[in-house]
Amino acid sequence: NAVRAHRLAGLSFRRQLPVAGYIVDFTFPSHKIIVELDRFQHAEDAAADYDRQRTETLEQCGWRVLRFWNEDVVKDIDNVCLHIIRTVKESQP
Repeated sequence: NAVRAHRLAGLSFRRQLPVAGYIVDFTFPSHKIIVELDRFQHAEDAAADYDRQRTETLEQCGWRVLRFWNEDVVKDIDNVCLHIIRTVKESQP
């Protein structure tokens, strides 16, 4: 909810956008930033390997990928949002 409807510092994120053959959680297209939310299953070896390959492919296409654990989003949404905002400001086109 924090990134929907321009709630996060007025930034326009898109949800569930296809990028490079993947459906990503959230994108900020004008700055080529992707935000992925990972559940505990992503810590397993096969999923972690898949995520590394996915991130590498997306980065090769010019996207910056930010990954957050769902637990961090639930317990520390303010710092997650601050990190996203800082990243956007650092990548001003």
